Amino acid sequence: MKKSDIHFSVELDNQNIPEKIYWEATDNPNEGLSDTRAIAIALWDHYHNSTLKIDLWTKEMEVIDMKRFLIEMMSGIADTAINATGDKRMATDIENTCRVLSKRLEEEIKEQQKQQ
Repeated sequence: MKKSDIHFSVELDNQNIPEKIYWEATDNPNEGLSDTRAIAIALWDHYHNSTLKIDLWTKEMEVIDMKRFLIEMMSGIADTAINATGDKRMATDIENTCRVLSKRLEEEIKEQQKQQ
């Protein structure tokens, strides 16, 4: 049986706010630690029939990038809905929501650019 490991390392400031986030995985083509500005991990707790989540982002993570990250995660969830459950309607509803949010984000970016 093959084993794959994923490790995260988080550097915190004196108020326990993430300053740096690093990750590495045995199946990652890049060797060693890679840095990132945000992670979102969801685990299914089958004992309690509920989801456990870890969401972390660094001080350097821009708000616009965080919103883009959230939209892209949701889009990935739509893919997972198809692959894991075959529920095309659920996947379509999620993707439609992503389209609405993407359009709002584009408008927000344009508005910010006008103000600069």
